[in-house]
Amino acid sequence: MPLKILQLIQKPQLRGAELFASQLSNHLVANGHEVILVCLTEGTAVLPFKGTIHYLNRPLNRRMVDVSGWKQLATLISEFNPDVLQANAGDTLKFAVFSKLFFQWRTPIIYRNANKVSDFLDSTLKKYFNRFLAGKVSHIISVSELCRLDFMKAYGIGRDMVTTVPIGIDLNQPGGSVPDDLKAFFSDGRVLVNVASLVPEKNHAGLLRIVRKLTDWGENIKLVVAGDGRLMSELQQLVVELKLEKQVLFTGYRTDVLAMVAHADAFVLPSLIEGLPGVILEAMHCRTPVIAYDVGGISEVVKPGVTGWLVKAGEEDAFVRSVQEVLASDDHEIIKENAYQQVVNEFDNKVIARRFLEVYNTLLGIRI
Repeated sequence: MPLKILQLIQKPQLRGAELFASQLSNHLVANGHEVILVCLTEGTAVLPFKGTIHYLNRPLNRRMVDVSGWKQLATLISEFNPDVLQANAGDTLKFAVFSKLFFQWRTPIIYRNANKVSDFLDSTLKKYFNRFLAGKVSHIISVSELCRLDFMKAYGIGRDMVTTVPIGIDLNQPGGSVPDDLKAFFSDGRVLVNVASLVPEKNHAGLLRIVRKLTDWGENIKLVVAGDGRLMSELQQLVVELKLEKQVLFTGYRTDVLAMVAHADAFVLPSLIEGLPGVILEAMHCRTPVIAYDVGGISEVVKPGVTGWLVKAGEEDAFVRSVQEVLASDDHEIIKENAYQQVVNEFDNKVIARRFLEVYNTLLGIRI
């Protein structure tokens, strides 16, 4: 039975939640379902969704009192009449729940949880407010098993309310050659690549310290950071303080990150908070070695000595040694092949989309 699905995202941006929602929606459409993508606020990125995108253009600084915006969503739901609304990330959950409470529409809300939520609960008020929101949805789809268990514990949610469905990637995405404007940078020395928003939990300051140590320990190393965010100027100043101006390049958001990842000597992710980042899967699919801190659901895909290198969070010297191990030898083909096969067999978006549909159909009482 074809479904009508409304995917709610924060804004057009090249962030994991929005990119995956777009890719998932394309596969849902390819399976015969009708999907619209709704953006809460403005953004400059071009998302890969091929269908209809609606822009509510709401001010996020009023998201707790945005009755006009909630009414816009309610009107859109009345016109489209979706079978299910999927809220992707925290701001969309607040917006959808308050719109439903104020305007009494009946469409079930599914919340896609992409993080280990307890890492963000820094006050009792926030905990109980988020527990209230979680209690107003019909189901939660969590990005990893660890994140599912953490969500249940943090908010007192029963196991029948939370299902684990991981993020996936499109296996046919092109990699390509090194981008022209980066060829000189890639041609001299070994290159590490990081793809992440410049926010505290991604720990770019720690990554810069790691690059400094690698340099001090004799490695001819460079770092490309693809991403943007509020810490850009602060991190650029840290680059100067650490005397890494010739070794570190911030590219901002780009659409050709796969080409960078594919030609890197290693993909590095020393994040302190994560769910299950799709860019790790993309690196594995590119057969680029992955080195990451053991946070969130990362250990469910990065298995030490099998599919990558996993380091205890915060242990920068151990991270440095893992990078050195990767760079010291090209004899890591088994690990790279294991990682590639894992992605192909378990994280193809065509398969992941069917798993989302199973959750939708179960929620709606549809037998398939």
